[in-house]
Amino acid sequence: MLKKQVAVIALFTVSIALILTLIYEFEWFAIHPNVMMGVRWIVASVLTLNAIVRKNLTTWILTCLILGVFVGLDFPNFARALQPLSQAFIKLVKTIVGPILFATLVFGIAGHSDLKSVGRMAWKSMLYFVSATTCAIFIGLIVINITQAGVGVDVENMPHEELPKTAALNMADSTAMSHISNNVHGVYKFNAFIRDTFPENIVKAVYDNQVLQIVVFGVIFGIALALVEEKKRKPLVNFTESLSEAMFKFTNLVMLFAPVGVGAAMAYTVGHLGVDILKNLFMLLGSLYLALLLFLGGVLLPIALFLKIPVKRFMNAVKEPVSIAFATTSSDAALPKAMNAMEKFGVPRKIVSFVIPTGYSFNLDGTSLYLSLASIFVAQAAGIPLTIGQQLLIAFTLMITSKGVAAVPRASLIVLIATADQFGLPTFVIAAILGIDELMDMARTSVNVIGNCLATVVVAKWEGEFDEEAPFREDVADEVL
Repeated sequence: MLKKQVAVIALFTVSIALILTLIYEFEWFAIHPNVMMGVRWIVASVLTLNAIVRKNLTTWILTCLILGVFVGLDFPNFARALQPLSQAFIKLVKTIVGPILFATLVFGIAGHSDLKSVGRMAWKSMLYFVSATTCAIFIGLIVINITQAGVGVDVENMPHEELPKTAALNMADSTAMSHISNNVHGVYKFNAFIRDTFPENIVKAVYDNQVLQIVVFGVIFGIALALVEEKKRKPLVNFTESLSEAMFKFTNLVMLFAPVGVGAAMAYTVGHLGVDILKNLFMLLGSLYLALLLFLGGVLLPIALFLKIPVKRFMNAVKEPVSIAFATTSSDAALPKAMNAMEKFGVPRKIVSFVIPTGYSFNLDGTSLYLSLASIFVAQAAGIPLTIGQQLLIAFTLMITSKGVAAVPRASLIVLIATADQFGLPTFVIAAILGIDELMDMARTSVNVIGNCLATVVVAKWEGEFDEEAPFREDVADEVL
């Protein structure tokens, strides 16, 4: 009863605050800034009380996310000083990624010794990944051509930041390419990408957080272990099972720090950028968010409905990892929770442990959409007209280059810069929009996580191994609702 009463009070308070915010922003009536500050902290107090009463981690994460916005608005200098807390949370999560991927992959493959199912799972996953990211790229192209967000943009008055250094090729590769014909440079780059998916040292791969290399090593090791006789295979299988269970418990402990990490990340973002930045590039932000919503509603939702996935319960299951991804702009930060949530949702661990990690390199729907949209925006802002054929060529290039994007903040900028250089587009425009990249990264990273979570259910349904009753079990419903 107390929970309902507090929820009603919170809803009423937030509604009043939203109305006052609209009045203040559109200047319908004069409201003193100190009054708005007081309103924000009244809302903060009510939301905190709601979180205390509910005693739910997801509620705490969402509450701290909102509190972070308030801290960033009212105490920007203090908010900037909170960045180390968000970095500490991401560092903690990164310690989980390597061990949990290796353990779950090896146990999923060797624990069942069904190598044919691994092969089926691989080609089905890749087929779905390519189809989904292709749709995302073309939706980005369509939306930016309709909105024409880059046309007439005053680039000089946009916030400028230093561009990150591109490192698409190392020195040895650049030297090697200088000795071969230009018409096979694309072949060399593709082969270099294939080469870099294989780890030279698994410890180094874990240290560098090379998700795809860890997945490749885990798959090969799991297959090799499956070929070993039962007597010698069992100890290692038991070890990987114990390690995966321990890492999931480790994740639960780390996630207790999530509200602090998420709140600090959001506070830093708002304190660092301010809210006026949204007004400067409203068309670009609006185009991206519109395109992402179209992708969610026009691609992912029909897939879920076609496969008869309980959409509301799926949304409840993924809201915690998505909120973490939104605030931290890192898919890696959401990985352990996403894997755990999908397993509880009814997807077998062997599918979850294969599809989600692989999807982090091959199924970044939000990032792929952003890259296509942003590349055409750069051309529009620079006044460079592109034909349909040229745009399709850019889209085809992004289909390949976006597959190697790391699931870390701003990694997509490296691909965007490399693509701009390849097609003769000016990178100074990218430097201009870099100021709001964090705000765009929040949305595209969230879509990445949603897309990968849905992919696990799609593959599980395709394999006939999805537990149809799991989403409706009371213990699962209590955790996700």
